[in-house]
Amino acid sequence: MFVHSKLASKMIKPITGFSRLTKKEKIDWLAETYLKDRPEDVAILRQYWNEDSRLQQLHDEFTENTLSNFYLPFGLAPNFLINGDLLAIPMAIEESSVIAAASKAAKFWRTRGGFKAEVIDTKKIGQVHFNFFGNKQKLKQFFKTTKPKLLEAVKPITRNMEKRGGGVLDIKLKDKTAEIANYYQLHCEFETKDSMGANFINSCLEKFAEVFQNEARNYPDFSSEEKDIEIIMSILSNYVPECLVRAEVSCPVEELNENKDLNGEDFAKKFIQAVNIAEVEPYRAVTHNKGIMNGIDAVVLATGNDFRAVEAGIHAYAARNGKYSSLTHASLENGIFKFWIEIPLALGTVGGLTSLHPLVKLALDILQQPSAKELMKIVAVAGLAQNFAAINSLTTTGIQQGHMKMHLMNILNQHNATAAEKKILTQHFTKHTVTHSSAVEELKKLRNS
Repeated sequence: MFVHSKLASKMIKPITGFSRLTKKEKIDWLAETYLKDRPEDVAILRQYWNEDSRLQQLHDEFTENTLSNFYLPFGLAPNFLINGDLLAIPMAIEESSVIAAASKAAKFWRTRGGFKAEVIDTKKIGQVHFNFFGNKQKLKQFFKTTKPKLLEAVKPITRNMEKRGGGVLDIKLKDKTAEIANYYQLHCEFETKDSMGANFINSCLEKFAEVFQNEARNYPDFSSEEKDIEIIMSILSNYVPECLVRAEVSCPVEELNENKDLNGEDFAKKFIQAVNIAEVEPYRAVTHNKGIMNGIDAVVLATGNDFRAVEAGIHAYAARNGKYSSLTHASLENGIFKFWIEIPLALGTVGGLTSLHPLVKLALDILQQPSAKELMKIVAVAGLAQNFAAINSLTTTGIQQGHMKMHLMNILNQHNATAAEKKILTQHFTKHTVTHSSAVEELKKLRNS
């Protein structure tokens, strides 16, 4: 068995009851067990605590076994004209050039009609997965008889959601025995309005499962084996192909004239070819879509939504036709250049962190307290803008010129450059190519001189 050489000599023992320790006790154990020779690491944990004890306690209670806070930059991309409204979009992200690229795309399209966005649908999905050992036709009849009882059973759960215009939309029985023997689903559709709805959906699903199983035990047409429906699990799906939003930009091709080396039509053709490559080549599509997610995740995180769920659902959608492909598309028809994205997004503006995290509440204030549908549009636009900026760079100057200049500050900070050194080297690299080695070399030269 592999044992890390530095740990083997310490004979580290498992700890029991770690979650019941106070934060100080957890840190003391960590310091004694893994960081005995690194007191500066323990100091870093405390350095990132908020001096406001109530605010720190709020952050401590977001998750379990909290030791400290992990900071991400909270930035702003201004000048987004979306459906006629001028918005500044908050973004939480650590990667260089993302906010700059989004802002550049926003500026470019503001004078060309801005972004247009629409929500196509907001249907969300949850499933009860179960095994049934018996006659399929009898199961279908049982479901038909039981469906009204399932809907009635969740009335206490759905009452408030229904007041807001949401609730359970439908329940369907799905036969999946061709994939797994005896496997069926209750495939359930929901509308959750301004909440992301995970807890609401899961509560409904668990009640469906309970009632479905109990009703089966008392169904007179079932045999003893058929009465024994086996519930495997009840859980929402983060794949929401019918919770869709579309965003697009368009303009006469001659207005794509900002690059002095390419006229508008040549730029459009090269841009479209780059998108077409991402549509057919998965190796390119993954990186292409990753760039889109730079914009999407940054806004999703800043507004307190679940970026892991959004990522999973969007990437599944990108592969819905059996091959992973681009999320964006472009065309040139009758002299009009068009660039668009259509993605599934399950977002919320009430519940969860949206009412707890101070920066999340601030982000929603900046966005003028959007509804979930409005936030879907904003997030889709951020992804489209990010992709436009990336393809623009790739097909003209190349991606590294802009990205590495933004990354320069990280390199200089890594080598403890002073403010004066940063100023000199930032000026130097306006006329020279930035690489990690060239930045370090120039910093050494500066210090030696």
